[in-house]
Amino acid sequence: MTPTLFGRWQTRVLLLATVGVLVSLPFVMTAPDAEKGIYFWVLAYVAIFGIIWDIVYDRIQKYRWDRDWPAVYQLFAGLWEMVFILCGVKLIGLPAIPKELPLDKFLLHYSAVWFAIFTVSQTLMRVIFVRWRFRGGEWL
Repeated sequence: MTPTLFGRWQTRVLLLATVGVLVSLPFVMTAPDAEKGIYFWVLAYVAIFGIIWDIVYDRIQKYRWDRDWPAVYQLFAGLWEMVFILCGVKLIGLPAIPKELPLDKFLLHYSAVWFAIFTVSQTLMRVIFVRWRFRGGEWL
């Protein structure tokens, strides 16, 4: 079943709050004291802006004949969201994240979180939570 908008939001927040936090912990533990909270702020901004972007993704999905969202679209969406967050940090300056954020650390962290969430959503979620797919991604 194609995820509903509410299902997309619930799944995004659930995966960022679980898998995203678990993947971020090694980055937080090895970061200098001044950078420890930055990784969780990146997750928060991905969640906040992602909820807004999901509205756009949902509209695009409705124009497709099968109303499906192929995995390659998720890749493009992940790349677009990464560029959007990075431009927000570097050009505008998002609160709690310094403009001097090292690009290599940001790219490594974002890529690791995105890959882990993508993998879990395509494998474990479908195996462990069978009804999740048939409810359009909704939990509540």
